[in-house]
Amino acid sequence: MQLLAGKVSIVTGAARGIGAAIALKLAEHGSNIAFTYVSDSSAEKAAVLEAQLQALGVKAKAYKSNAGDFVQCESFVADVMKEFGTVDVCVNNAGISKDNLLLRLTAEQWDDVMTTNLKSVFNMTKQVIRPMMKAKAGSIINMSSIVGIGGNAGQSSYAASKAGIIGFTKSVAKELGSRNIRCNAIAPGFIETDMTHYLKEGAGADEFLKKIPLGRFGRAEEIADTTLFLASSMSSYITGQVISTCGGLNI
Repeated sequence: MQLLAGKVSIVTGAARGIGAAIALKLAEHGSNIAFTYVSDSSAEKAAVLEAQLQALGVKAKAYKSNAGDFVQCESFVADVMKEFGTVDVCVNNAGISKDNLLLRLTAEQWDDVMTTNLKSVFNMTKQVIRPMMKAKAGSIINMSSIVGIGGNAGQSSYAASKAGIIGFTKSVAKELGSRNIRCNAIAPGFIETDMTHYLKEGAGADEFLKKIPLGRFGRAEEIADTTLFLASSMSSYITGQVISTCGGLNI
């Protein structure tokens, strides 16, 4: 059974990792996919993913677009509307981390993280709510983090950006609930991706694992499963919530 047959989903930052897994999962359930990547170095991976998505029998297109840039988001969503006709689901996944102790954290590093992680969510949500309001339906899914809930030493910028996403998510859910537009957040724990490979190396890896009741790191596909749930009608009475997909790390 396809949970998203004929729907149109946007996924930002989807050339690799969690974003790619989400795009593939939604496509497996029948959704057409418009996804973004930001750098020339990701163009090849984006082309491969586009082909993989199309092989699943859905319409799919990669767009080079920076979610942290409002004008680019405006142009991107306008292009998606022309190409796909509507937007049913928006997954705000684009994100970076520039971890450093506060004493050493530069203003530039702070601004980069805030722009890519938090401003991007505003930029994209601002654009997609217009077609969603017209359709009187839609699901917006924002990628937060358990670090945005509990904080973490050396990650003040990342934690602040991800905590901001949670506040934004709850506010949007209250604003748009009457229009049948749902807005939820996912708070992943330690997930095996290119961004977190260092967590599995050295003596510190065992210490991380000891904190996770399920005793292992998560997989990108498990975040994709949570995203599918929130994108589909299976979660039709859920909005303004933060689902921690973290193996119990936040207990």
